[in-house]
Amino acid sequence: MTRSATPPTTQITPDVLLLIVIGAGLGWAWLALQILAMTATTDFATLGPGMAVFNRFTQWADVPEAVRASLVALCMPTIDHAWTLADWSNTFMMWMAMVLAMMLPSAAPALTTARSAARGPRMMLAPLVIGYLAAWTGFALIATALQGGLAALRYLHSAMAPMTDELAAMTMLAAAVYQFTPWKSACLDRCRHPAMLFPSSVATVTNAGMTGVRLGLDCLGCCWALMTVMFAVGVMNVIWIAALGAVMSIEKLATDRWPSWIIGGMLATVAAIIIVQSPAGQRLLSLI
Repeated sequence: MTRSATPPTTQITPDVLLLIVIGAGLGWAWLALQILAMTATTDFATLGPGMAVFNRFTQWADVPEAVRASLVALCMPTIDHAWTLADWSNTFMMWMAMVLAMMLPSAAPALTTARSAARGPRMMLAPLVIGYLAAWTGFALIATALQGGLAALRYLHSAMAPMTDELAAMTMLAAAVYQFTPWKSACLDRCRHPAMLFPSSVATVTNAGMTGVRLGLDCLGCCWALMTVMFAVGVMNVIWIAALGAVMSIEKLATDRWPSWIIGGMLATVAAIIIVQSPAGQRLLSLI
């Protein structure tokens, strides 16, 4: 049930705005550098839906689609070695960049509301954000471990996209279902109204840090399933990173549950389309 309370604070304070611009900018800069590093050798279509648009900047731009698909099938490297320390650290850095790019902007209203409760100096914003990012760092570690496991089991190919349509569809369907659960509703409600959770002052470093952790955990409970959609569309799919980041921000700024339900319905629809077009789906349709 939606709380009949004051909508989330939308007047972002200058210090919160500056921090979000810097943090999200660093995340997007890291992702942009990774895309730039791949332009000389990568067929971006292998990175997930929508990413083929970047092929116009690469040597693949003038290659016919049928020829390109054949070359990718013949030449795309496979994961034939255990991950090194560099692989693990680069993957973790990628997930942290995604957290900065996607989650910090969506947390602006909650951070502003929590920051307004701090009647101390402006420096209280730092432990608040550090606490928030600590919760999401835990998610980045889990996502890194999950990606490494999926790669080892050959469920993700070297372009970090799912090996099968069925895996992509099931991942997206699970995220869609979570949109309708009471856990999603409760966490989203607390993200929208953080002042209800933190009525006391957070004017000390310790209190500000713990407030940030609680904000981060609520945000994590609200958005973790949407973040896992990246396993379905390609972990380095910056088109979907931008889209999901915008969706999360819209969801938190809304005052009703209907945006979450619409998002869930759209994800379920996409999952159904993927399933129907998959080899397994085609076999099932042939039996009808």
